[in-house]
Amino acid sequence: MTVPERQEGAPAPRRTRVAVVFGGRSGEHTISCATAAGILSAIDRDRYDVVPVGITKKGQWVVVDDDPAPLELTDGAPVEITAEGLGRGELTMKLGGGALTALTPTGPSILGTVDVVLPLLHGPYGEDGTIQGMLEMLDLPYVGCGVLASAAGMDKQVTKVLLNAAGIPTAPHVVVGPHQWHRDRELVLDACASLDYPLFVKPARAGSSLGITKVERPEDLEAAIETARAVDPKVLVESGVVGREVEVAVLGGHGDDAPRVAEPGEIAMDADHGAGEFYDYETKYLAHDAVQMVCPARITPEERELLMTTAARAFEAIGGEGLTRVDFFLTPRGEAVVNEVNTMPGFTPFSMYPYMWQVSGMGYTELVTELIELALERPLGVNR
Repeated sequence: MTVPERQEGAPAPRRTRVAVVFGGRSGEHTISCATAAGILSAIDRDRYDVVPVGITKKGQWVVVDDDPAPLELTDGAPVEITAEGLGRGELTMKLGGGALTALTPTGPSILGTVDVVLPLLHGPYGEDGTIQGMLEMLDLPYVGCGVLASAAGMDKQVTKVLLNAAGIPTAPHVVVGPHQWHRDRELVLDACASLDYPLFVKPARAGSSLGITKVERPEDLEAAIETARAVDPKVLVESGVVGREVEVAVLGGHGDDAPRVAEPGEIAMDADHGAGEFYDYETKYLAHDAVQMVCPARITPEERELLMTTAARAFEAIGGEGLTRVDFFLTPRGEAVVNEVNTMPGFTPFSMYPYMWQVSGMGYTELVTELIELALERPLGVNR
């Protein structure tokens, strides 16, 4: 079929309008901004009109200039969206239709209708199903996992329950609930005695390795739990798993027969260049010379098949949609133990998720386009 040429003087076809939402109320505010900088630099401007939307740490939605430079993570300096700084006017949204209005000092400014939302929010108040539920109520398509999968992926204990029910191994652990810790902390510490040292103590509902402590001695466990509780009152204490850290990127849409899986990538850390004892916040985002992303990972064909198959199973076990990154420990015996399932992995220029797809043949801009188109194809709510 021949597509007729557009007649001279005829209006150009309307481009899809994408609201790129970032910042947020969690401790990963700065990382979310860095992710947005990468997306704003890569998104196909011939195909999409972009409306950058920042969320302040107080939860205020503001219009932000379409410029990635102020959002980039440089020299470890924190980036923060504020109404007085990067923000140019508070936003309101109308239920249904995706209409946006900016309330500026000179009066309301109509921004028009948004077709799809790209929520680049990490951690609570974004990656945990909260913004996904709001967008469902607004009848706005959005990139990534739905409400249930987002909430399940955010809570490491719930993730373990779903994965274990599907026969997917995870590290042995003890859950430290807020009431239990106040009521009988000695009972909690006794339960942790069944775990194998070193232990990793982590907030149950946080990302970017915030609040995680490696514990070598029982006498340090209580302080580590308090450190994690400062981020989230619900804490996991896990046995350390001996193994290489391998990550797998998964991509899936509503009509796909099976999730698509990229080549596994491995995190190689160099202590001589500032790497910590484990893949902590500073190593991930600040000590760039200390981390090497090796993709394809240096593994056997059998290990590759196991990791890719298990990553697809984990994606389906939590009800994943759009994208996830499944993080593994690959043990010396060739076992694939899932560490975490990230439903909104980092998209910074030095993040593993887009790099794994790049190695697998899908470039950064193409990947962003694929995620947006998957979101536009997917029905909302109970029609999934």
